[in-house]
Amino acid sequence: MSGENHEKLLKKELPKLPFAFRERLKKRAKWQDVQLSVLGMSLLFTAVKKQYHLNLDAHDIFYNQYNKPYFKGNPVYFNISHSAEIAVCAITDKTQLGIDIEKIYQIELGNFKGNMSDRQWNDIVFSDNAQEAFFDYWTQKEAVIKAAEKGLNINLQSFEILEKSASIEKEIYFLEEIKIDKSYKCYLAHKIKGKTCLKSIEIKLI
Repeated sequence: MSGENHEKLLKKELPKLPFAFRERLKKRAKWQDVQLSVLGMSLLFTAVKKQYHLNLDAHDIFYNQYNKPYFKGNPVYFNISHSAEIAVCAITDKTQLGIDIEKIYQIELGNFKGNMSDRQWNDIVFSDNAQEAFFDYWTQKEAVIKAAEKGLNINLQSFEILEKSASIEKEIYFLEEIKIDKSYKCYLAHKIKGKTCLKSIEIKLI
């Protein structure tokens, strides 16, 4: 999907989306981010129909008190993420899950020190590739908080990643790396130890 087709995509897809979702899109500065958000929702409904034969749409999505989306009265759990030119969507009927993808690029690491514990910060700055190590931790942490009930209301510094797992309010979340492209880091978080909980992961590039 290119910039020249962006308005056509919005005209076609936006009316299908919940009001709260459309309001959040208005805060996105880049058309690419808006486009990936819309495409992520499209991936979700495509995956649900393909894997579970359910004809759900955006009006079946509700939000809990922490603004975490879910399907009301339906056992399908889902999560969507996007970065740069890739959108991903993961679904399962086994457990709450979270997915996060980030493109690796040069950042000022010191601006993010407050989001890491001392141990994790040392692991990052003393690694052979500090930028890659940072995004490895960052995507794991983001995936975990997206899997948790309170979602993005959880402080990133309030928990650590230890041996591909994390604990939040006595709940244990396990992490799996999803390898998509060497320029990206992507992790899935869920509550099932020892095996994947995925029913499907869908990927879209713009």
